[in-house]
Amino acid sequence: MKNPDWVTQGPPETPLPEQTFFADPALDRAFAVTMTLATEVWVLKDRVMALEAALAKAGVVDPAALDAEPDHEERQSREAARQAFVAGLLDNLTGLQASAGAPEKES
Repeated sequence: MKNPDWVTQGPPETPLPEQTFFADPALDRAFAVTMTLATEVWVLKDRVMALEAALAKAGVVDPAALDAEPDHEERQSREAARQAFVAGLLDNLTGLQASAGAPEKES
């Protein structure tokens, strides 16, 4: 299969118009981020499935053990990790500035 000309010649001087799906371009960008993250999630899921299969084939792990319910201690540990993860995700919604800007210079 032949590559498009722009692969060897670089992008055109006048870029093509950006695809838009929503009236507000911010929604298009947010949707693009969502789709990028969804793609990354699939890549991770695929890699985990490949790892599980390789470990099972090598006799390192019993596939049934991966599907077993965690015991109380493991459940608590996972819950704490999940809560920390969610808190980190939602931290931006608090409205507090995450980083301070450079100090203002006195005139």
